[in-house]
Amino acid sequence: MKQSKYSVVIVGSGVAGLYAASGIAKHLTQNQKILLITKSPLGESNSRYAQGGIACVNRQNKKDSVEQHTTDTLKAGAGLGEKKVVEDISKLSEEVIEDLILKGVNFDKDNNGDFLYSLAGAHSIKRVLHCCNDATGQGIVEALIKSVKADNNIDIREKTMAVELLQSEKECAGVIVFDKKTKEHEIIYTSNLIIATGGVGQIYKYTTNPYGATGDGIALAYEAGVDVQDMEFIQFHPTALVINPNNRNRFLISEAVRGEGAKLVNNNGEKFMYKYNEKKDLAARDIVTRAIFSEMKKENTQNVFLDISDIGYENFLNRFPHIAKKCKINGIDVTKNLIPIAPAAHYIMGGVKANIDGSTSIKGLYVIGEAASTGFHGANRLACNSLLECAVCAYELTQKISINHFDETKISDLKVSETIKAYSNKPNYKEINYKVLKDKLRDIMWNEVGIIRSEKSLSDAKKQIQELKNNFANKKQCFSFEEYEYRNMLTIAELIIESAIKRHESRGAHFNKDFPKTENIAKHSIVNKFSNLHLNISL
Repeated sequence: MKQSKYSVVIVGSGVAGLYAASGIAKHLTQNQKILLITKSPLGESNSRYAQGGIACVNRQNKKDSVEQHTTDTLKAGAGLGEKKVVEDISKLSEEVIEDLILKGVNFDKDNNGDFLYSLAGAHSIKRVLHCCNDATGQGIVEALIKSVKADNNIDIREKTMAVELLQSEKECAGVIVFDKKTKEHEIIYTSNLIIATGGVGQIYKYTTNPYGATGDGIALAYEAGVDVQDMEFIQFHPTALVINPNNRNRFLISEAVRGEGAKLVNNNGEKFMYKYNEKKDLAARDIVTRAIFSEMKKENTQNVFLDISDIGYENFLNRFPHIAKKCKINGIDVTKNLIPIAPAAHYIMGGVKANIDGSTSIKGLYVIGEAASTGFHGANRLACNSLLECAVCAYELTQKISINHFDETKISDLKVSETIKAYSNKPNYKEINYKVLKDKLRDIMWNEVGIIRSEKSLSDAKKQIQELKNNFANKKQCFSFEEYEYRNMLTIAELIIESAIKRHESRGAHFNKDFPKTENIAKHSIVNKFSNLHLNISL
């Protein structure tokens, strides 16, 4: 197998990965290099499709404060958020926004040059910055791609997938990658490996996530023995565009649409959110999602609607041009005010247990972005806090890593050699169609481990996923991206199910109808490959 060495290797090219690459590159000498690998085209990620914006506590916004943003975030997080983590990220938001502007991100401003702020669900005031109107993620990603491509210290490899971590005892030694085009593996040694692979939405039948969101980084870290936290908390975004009920990948309709005045209505045109929460259409995402799910079940329909009449057609076109264009392309006439929507898997609050600088229990292994669980989001993410966490944690990581951290990688360790040996020979079994198996797994997760769960549904899911796993021939080297993704999806599904089974309560995005109440003491679920799952009391 081919071998190479880099000072830093970053896996993933969303906001977290790109921002980390751009920031760390400033610390490198001429002979030091960063390798940025992505299994998708550069920048294809959940970040790119984030529409609403990025939450920011800004001195210009006199009505806001770190304390207020912290309160909103912790309340949305249903008691599971870590207060100090939330405060620290909130405090850094303005500094990070200023740095993003220096890197070419043009946030929308009014005629006086002041930031335009939007309101999103469960925020007490307008504090959400946006760019390109309703394409904030795309705007930030494109600016960071330009910065990364311009830096000679950064090498980029697309359509390359990380398939196994190399570690020497408690220390990171590198990663084994798989090239989609050549179907060859390569050993890449590094003493600084950064996982920024995003979320897990593709393990569900309906999702707003792009095809690459199969939980790869979380699965790899778990297999390496890193603690994984709060995997049962999957956020289903309440408003994904329903073009065709059979369409699996769904376009996100930003929460900012409701922030501007749109209302949810059922198939009879009746508003219904007043029956579920005092904040009505601007309640936290878990509440709105379950309300929509309940209305759909009552009516036996595939969707409800967003009524944009209170925004006005012209205002809607000006504020949400990308959403309006998507609707028009798909034959939806927004002049009639109604947009068909339904919930879809969107974001995982859990992930690899990490600090806000990305550090984990393994020296030299960092995890940032959606793949990490820092305690910021708790049991239910507050709208527009995802891009904020990606940016702040990447920023903090760049401050942590400096030229002194680029140690010589140890490549002669016995444990590393044994891992590499497992990839020396080609698999000796027949390759099969993993698309069918992926779809079967997605159906199981949607039907049994979805918006509303039960003891029976979770038990049934566990048995069905175990059967799929028993029939999976290979646990190490695979033939293709599809097979590696399926391997990781099985791991992620098991982690979500096991964590959900152990939680005998309903909290935030996790709702079990057999345990509908929320316990007084909030606890994190922690799972480690080499020890039993347990619950830790949240501080």
